[in-house]
Amino acid sequence: QVQLVESGGGLAQAGGSLRLSCATSDGIFSSYAVGWFRQAPGKEREFVAAISWKGDSTYYADSVKGRFTISRDNAKNTVYLQMNKLKPEDTAVFYCAADVGSLQIGESSRNLGIYDYWGQGTQVTVSS
Repeated sequence: QVQLVESGGGLAQAGGSLRLSCATSDGIFSSYAVGWFRQAPGKEREFVAAISWKGDSTYYADSVKGRFTISRDNAKNTVYLQMNKLKPEDTAVFYCAADVGSLQIGESSRNLGIYDYWGQGTQVTVSS
């Protein structure tokens, strides 16, 4: 069982920045693709970004493209989501998830069902 722990959420003003982290003690985390998702109150969980296991390929939702950057440090078993130019509509609980089986990322990364492990989430609130 892989345990993922998100951190870095909090309160930010519109136009500000936050960096989320997704960490695990699992030594083979570096072999997994990882996705970030978010869920706003009353809405379904939606895809935000994904990164391949090597970190050489990334994929973003249109709503965050150009503002958010996903990256990873496999030596630290950690994936990051740098969020810049935050908007009030970015307010949500953010979750990271590990995909054990996929060798590539892309459109299929949007599918919640392909992820095998999920973190507990971290709240991001953006004030206007």
